[in-house]
Amino acid sequence: MSALTQWQLKTRSLDLANGTLVMGIVNATPDSFSDGGQFVDPAAAIRRGLEMADAGVAIIDVGGESTRPYSDPVATDEEIQRVIPVIRGLIQSNSNVVVSIDTSKAAVARAALEAGAEIINDVTGLEGDPEMMAVAQEYQPGVCAMHMRGTPQTMQDDPSYENVVEEIYRYLEQRKAVLCQHGIDLSRICLDPGIGFGKTHQHNLTLLSRAEAFLDLGTPILIGHSRKGFIGNVLADKTVERDSGTLAISIAMAAKGIHIVRVHAATETVRALKMFGAIQEQPCVD
Repeated sequence: MSALTQWQLKTRSLDLANGTLVMGIVNATPDSFSDGGQFVDPAAAIRRGLEMADAGVAIIDVGGESTRPYSDPVATDEEIQRVIPVIRGLIQSNSNVVVSIDTSKAAVARAALEAGAEIINDVTGLEGDPEMMAVAQEYQPGVCAMHMRGTPQTMQDDPSYENVVEEIYRYLEQRKAVLCQHGIDLSRICLDPGIGFGKTHQHNLTLLSRAEAFLDLGTPILIGHSRKGFIGNVLADKTVERDSGTLAISIAMAAKGIHIVRVHAATETVRALKMFGAIQEQPCVD
């Protein structure tokens, strides 16, 4: 594992010293690519998040706007109405739940942090909204900055790189520097190479195969690969259930020392990683 031991959040920290953590996805949206519509009802979303937390999921990532390829943006007020009841309900039900807000809008992030969220998870690397950096400065939450080429409406229009790992590494290194320059302490920054966001299927596989390279950035690294299209491509069946492929990737990332995996089937991933960790802890015997 990486030498990093903690990720500092708004009011607490996460322990990174004992294996890969799981970020569980709760999409309070009608149109997310995998689970759209399942958790539009705040009560259903809260139940789902609490189930994950009880199972040992470290972070509940609540989102109110789909970022699937070619998705349409959601009005700020509507996004707030989708996520804030869920965040409040989770924290009121279990004060130990660590909630992140999956948004690129500063007003949504501010409302979520006021409601008790600990992390801003921004697919635009805090570049999509010019006010987002000020919100991060003011509240000092954990910040996860992701790489995305283009926007959800354009990102899959023939993405190309000369060297996908090196180019994304340089981008994340630059975003880390900019965040620090704007008063975000390094201990609060997490970086995400953005699997599936402006990448071909081969780019995704290359990034995963060399994911350990990003550990040199000196921050927690998050990988968000769950149920994405390249898994169906590898399995030669785009309609196949993708949780098995997702779980295989999660274990591979744990073996590389990646700090956090963001997944839909979060409870199953916690269990699989616990088993993986138990095996890894066994002493070598000749």
